[in-house]
Amino acid sequence: MDAWLTGAVVVVAVLALLAVQDLRQRKHAIRRVYPLLGRLRYLVEMVGPELRQYIVTGDLDERPYNRAQRSWVYQAAKGMNNAVGFGTQLDTWAAGSFHFLPSVFATLTEEAPNAGAPHVVGPNRPRPFRVHSRINVAPMSFGALSAAAVRALAMGAAEAGCYINTGEGGLAPYHLEGGGDVIFQVGPGKYGVRTPEGTLDWARLAEIGRMPQIRAIEIKLSQGAKPGKGGILPGAKVTEEIATIRGIPAGKPSVQPNRFSEYHDTASLIDFIEAVQAAVPVPVGMKIVIGDTQFIEELATEFARSGRGPDYISVDGAEGGTGAAPPSLTDHMGLPMRDAVVAVDNAYRRHGVRDRITIIAAGRATNGADVAAAMALGADLVSIAREFLFSIGCIQALRCHTNECPTGVATQSKWRQRGLVPQDKAQRVAAYARAVQDDLMTVTRSVGLKSPADLRRNHLEFVLAVGKRMNAAELYPYPTLEAMATRPANLAEAA
Repeated sequence: MDAWLTGAVVVVAVLALLAVQDLRQRKHAIRRVYPLLGRLRYLVEMVGPELRQYIVTGDLDERPYNRAQRSWVYQAAKGMNNAVGFGTQLDTWAAGSFHFLPSVFATLTEEAPNAGAPHVVGPNRPRPFRVHSRINVAPMSFGALSAAAVRALAMGAAEAGCYINTGEGGLAPYHLEGGGDVIFQVGPGKYGVRTPEGTLDWARLAEIGRMPQIRAIEIKLSQGAKPGKGGILPGAKVTEEIATIRGIPAGKPSVQPNRFSEYHDTASLIDFIEAVQAAVPVPVGMKIVIGDTQFIEELATEFARSGRGPDYISVDGAEGGTGAAPPSLTDHMGLPMRDAVVAVDNAYRRHGVRDRITIIAAGRATNGADVAAAMALGADLVSIAREFLFSIGCIQALRCHTNECPTGVATQSKWRQRGLVPQDKAQRVAAYARAVQDDLMTVTRSVGLKSPADLRRNHLEFVLAVGKRMNAAELYPYPTLEAMATRPANLAEAA
């Protein structure tokens, strides 16, 4: 009996020591928040591939991101070997899949070690924005994300030479940590630049626009996961700090209007953009989900006629993510990113002004091939959101809207946030960003180019059905052959 008691005491003592170790360590969010139990996750992951072969989903089955995609991000963020063995798992004849056309004369690595000159947004603005990375952190608000998550993203992005977009939740001090470039986004709720009556505080907007780290102002017209509906933040997430930053009551749900009241058609929208441009020295862009392409045609027509309009357009695809949205909008509203980017690119090419506008694409870009595809179709830059969340520990628990995110990424719970150590996760953000940048250059060199800015639709093919494929330049034809070359690739040299 004494032996059994002694054994039990030893077991309890060992478990207690392991629990203390879990609570005190700073590397793993799950173990830090859920001591002992969190270790089971790593055990399951260890034997996961064997189990999945027989009784669980395959590596390519899950949505919105499958296990293979998440694993690539995790490995890249940790600086691990992210190569694959034994060939692709993808069905290379699956409709909608794409492949690049490699050149026999691939560019030597030493001929193009990096993406080259920065891309310049708003070259004619008083303070043009020189963007050094083709991939950057997409809009994600403080409030939807925790303070720890925003700090990790901001510090990691700065280290990797990326910019971070604040999202529509206002400018938090955490966005400025690390000293990197920041785009300040204004949504219909005007969080962070609103008067007590809910109108736009022009003086505060001008003040933010003059801050050294603020490199552009973005007007959010709509969002990929919920076009036509304002952002939603449950009352449980509206802490005193968030309420102060946004200028709203604490503890109450934060629901934005579904559009700005300052405009009602294309002409009044352009007037509003021009008013914002007059108030700040930095470029002013807009974020949209494409629906009726006539709107883009009107924007391009006016831009060609008078030069009035946004300095850049951020195109959010229907596959974009969010913390909370109705399924009817998430599943059935707006054009997918690739079709939307082509629509915007072609409209500005038709009017001969493509070289004066920057197009940013957003919507499920995990690795360099995804980024390269978006750029080949017409984007100059690519925004990445959920993949950066994977890099700081997100496990796709799909609980973003509940305030119960188990990894501390999308919650205001102090207990859950303690598992996410910003200084540690910032290194993973930077590592993932660099991995995607390197991967993009690998694709670029493989097709015989020296810069991602030189990617065009003719470098890409899509599979339509088994035995039937089509070059992207045929599937998405350019308005004219001459327009194919028109793009702001030389803005950096002209600035």
